Amino acid sequence: MTTKPRARDLGIEFDGTPGPHNAITDVPGVEAGFTTLIEGEDEHAVRTGVTAILPRGKSGVGDPCHAGMYSMNGNGELTGSHWIAETGLLHLPIAITNSHAVGPVHRGIIDWVIDEHPRVAREWLLPCVGETFDGDLNDINGQHVTGAHAVAALQTASGGPLAEGNVGGGTGMNCYAFKGGTGTASRIVKYGDDAYTVGVITQANFGDRHELTIRGVQVGKAISGDNPFVPAQTRPKGGGSVIVVVATDAPLLPQQCQALARRVPLGLARTGTTGSHFSGDIFLAFSTGNSGALHVGELDAPPVRSLATADFVPWARVDALYAATVHAVEEAVVNALVAAETMVGRNGFRSPQLPLERLRALL
Repeated sequence: MTTKPRARDLGIEFDGTPGPHNAITDVPGVEAGFTTLIEGEDEHAVRTGVTAILPRGKSGVGDPCHAGMYSMNGNGELTGSHWIAETGLLHLPIAITNSHAVGPVHRGIIDWVIDEHPRVAREWLLPCVGETFDGDLNDINGQHVTGAHAVAALQTASGGPLAEGNVGGGTGMNCYAFKGGTGTASRIVKYGDDAYTVGVITQANFGDRHELTIRGVQVGKAISGDNPFVPAQTRPKGGGSVIVVVATDAPLLPQQCQALARRVPLGLARTGTTGSHFSGDIFLAFSTGNSGALHVGELDAPPVRSLATADFVPWARVDALYAATVHAVEEAVVNALVAAETMVGRNGFRSPQLPLERLRALL
């Protein structure tokens, strides 16, 4: 848990009603954990890590969720996405790390499943691992992230409030030329006499300084100084990538999960980005509804029935879930910026914190 300020602590108002922790873990059963690596200086500085998300918690691995993904710009990676596109099913944990650590994190998830869920490991394992580039602050080619770091993130995953900013896979990330990283938020959606939760977690590593907009105020243009990418720019403006994972307990079909993933760019756009060619922007949404209903026909056990039955929200009533996704994504990005602290990394590269007092005055 973190005691760092969040966007709402600065008096920033957002649309929608958040859950009790305003985090992806407000979705019942969802757990998240982090491994953060900060060590060394100069060209071998390590500023990276792993973020893990377990859709049904550590005990629910192997109980598939309906899922869908959307790539706004494919300059990035999300492993396992082809199987999701084929079946609409998500079987395993999700991890986010840096661009050159996808391999060891992928293997780490497999090792963890073999040890913790040997029955599940009898089948093929296609973990979902996303990435964004942290090579400005981190010795990204140094092979510092190992499978053991992915295992540690999974083992420490829990519900409740989450750390943000310089943690997990977001440790070495920049956003709008400020220090970026991990951010999360949630929304409660009323549905008849019931209510569902939509939660998101983002690894924010995108955008150019002049684009940054918070609740309609062009913050980036007003705070243009102390920009580490000007004038000695080390990579294309606006690049770096963003991964967003959307979770909900509303029962949804795979196509409806994909529709939620397609709404993520609308939330990002509210923070100012226009979408850079050099930014890999990939989004995954899953539904924890229909627990136990999607095992029929799988290899782990004889089917208990010949047909599967799944509930889903009618298409005509999904708009509130779309709105919740957009609003939560917007707030999660701002939470990442507010929580992140100034960091000095590889070869002295310095990524400055968004100045909170100036932000408060502007808003």
